Amino acid sequence: MCTERRRMEEYAKIGMRIRDYLHDKGIKQKFLSDKTGISQDTISAICRGVRKVQCLEYHKICKALDVPYDYFIQEGSE
Repeated sequence: MCTERRRMEEYAKIGMRIRDYLHDKGIKQKFLSDKTGISQDTISAICRGVRKVQCLEYHKICKALDVPYDYFIQEGSE
C-alpha cells in the first residue's frame, strides 16, 4: 500500500510540473488539448494531480510542448 501511495504521489508531481510549465509559459490547457487530442477535462485532471497520466498521453504532451520526454519526470524540473 505504501508503495502504491508513493507511486500516485509521483504521478501527481508530474501533473503539477506540467501545470507549472503551462502557467510559466502562458499556455492554456485548451491549447494543449487541441494540440494533443486529449480532452480538456483529462488535461485538467492530470494537472491537478487527481488522474494518472498515461504513457501515450505523456508522450503527446511532451511532443506538443516540444520538451524532452524526461522533462517532467526529472526532479530539477520543479
